[in-house]
Amino acid sequence: MRIREVGPRDGFQNEPETIPTSDKVRLINALGRAGVERIEVASFVRPDVIPQLSDGVEVLHRIELPPTVARMVLVPNRKGLENALRERAYFDEAALFVSASQTHNKRNVNRTVEETMADVRGMGPRIVAEGVRLCAVIATSFGCPFEGEVPMGRVLDLAEQFAEAGAVEIGFGDTTGMCNPAYAGRFFATAIERLPGVEITAHFHNTRGQGLANAYAALEAGCRSFESSFGELGGCPVPKGSTGNIATEDLVSMFHEMGIDTGLDLGGLIDAAREAQETLGRRLTSHSIVAGPVIWSPGERAGA
Repeated sequence: MRIREVGPRDGFQNEPETIPTSDKVRLINALGRAGVERIEVASFVRPDVIPQLSDGVEVLHRIELPPTVARMVLVPNRKGLENALRERAYFDEAALFVSASQTHNKRNVNRTVEETMADVRGMGPRIVAEGVRLCAVIATSFGCPFEGEVPMGRVLDLAEQFAEAGAVEIGFGDTTGMCNPAYAGRFFATAIERLPGVEITAHFHNTRGQGLANAYAALEAGCRSFESSFGELGGCPVPKGSTGNIATEDLVSMFHEMGIDTGLDLGGLIDAAREAQETLGRRLTSHSIVAGPVIWSPGERAGA
């Protein structure tokens, strides 16, 4: 099971607070101590667009993670790529992104889907040539708050274009929590069949409380790569009241209770999420922050 922690980028950028750099570094280091080996650390989006991540380069320079940790950065466009490559020594993976919905893509990056993908075709080979692992993210893969249904075929066509540009991993994002477990199962079974040799990653939000159920459905369909955010940090500007990504500690707790090894220290993840909660000074929505891990008496088994 492969889990990427996206809280330091996808989580922090959607929080109303701008977290001090020293606190970001401390929290990311705590995630590393908990055994997280894939972390989305920073974004090269313009600082005036997302001021919460304006210290991304400093964070990359200051974090102290084990050498086994793959550090990912998000690259929005050609200018962002040039800025990122100046810091090439400090990251291992780069993610390019698009929204499957035309309206969402225009509102998110002020470009059509076609314009974004034209840039992808140029940036992808450049990233690969630099020895960086190329990943892709397709937002609104399961529905758009502006357009409603997003056809599965459209999403998978975009995924194939990313693969042709050199992406070896493609993440499908439930950006505003519109997915349901039945559709998640069908979607990931189809994606895995249609994209052989590509790592298929599930990225669910818990906006309507279905995040873990969707993750389980994706797991049953064969998905073995997930993204999540400690403390359930993050969210999306639309719809109002949208909560964040599924909590990493809740996802790991579910997997561990199912007997699935993640290689992560659940107690350490919960401690990191509680640190984030204390840093922000408000209650986060993760369940494991409150309940803690399941503790069984000696000789007991889950489900006995």
